[in-house]
Formats: sequence, C-alpha cells, structure tokens
Amino acid sequence: MTDFPRPIAPADKNSQTFAVLVWIGTIFFSFIPALIVYLLKKDDAFLQEHAKEALNWAITMLLLTLIGQVLAIVLIGFLLMGIMFIAQLIFCIIGAVKASNGQPCTLPFNIRLIK
Repeated sequence: MTDFPRPIAPADKNSQTFAVLVWIGTIFFSFIPALIVYLLKKDDAFLQEHAKEALNWAITMLLLTLIGQVLAIVLIGFLLMGIMFIAQLIFCIIGAVKASNGQPCTLPFNIRLIK
C-alpha cells in the first residue's frame, strides 16, 4: 500500500519557521528538536506533520548508525556511515526547503514509526 501525504492546512510564517528549525536541528541534535515540537505543538497541523517526518527520519538514521557501527568491525560500516552522513545533510535540507515553502515533506527510505 502506498502512503500519500495527507493534505494539511496552509501554514503561517511562524509555523514554517519552526518547521525549518526542526529540520535544521535534526542535522545537529538528531531526534531531540523534532520530539520537542511534536510533543508541544499539537494544535498546528503543518508543524505536527513536519515534526513527525523529521522524527521518523532521525529514528531511521539512528537505527542505520547502530547498524553501521556494528558493520564497522568488517570495515564496510565506515562507508555506510559516510553515506548516511551525506544523506542526513541532503534530506534535512530538502525538508527545510519544503517547510520554508509551506509544502509537506515525505522522505524516501523513511521508516514511519510515528504516524
């Protein structure tokens, strides 16, 4: 079954700014910014969707990092962790740009643990 992004209400500039900060914060602080916004801003649908997507992305990256650390024993993990670092930067920037444009963001390869 294919998951399509749910339509969300148009966002105001304050919500867009918070959503951009969630994505940029995810680069540096993993799941912490997304979790804080997800728990505190339940009344804003736009911000809630971006926080869920960023939180799912951070959890996915955390799981892949753990796998990469285990695989580092056989040296392929270092390559995997380098690729993940680049993917983290690229996809968080994509999320931030979509948030600043008021668009929903659905990232590929994202494990959707929080719906």
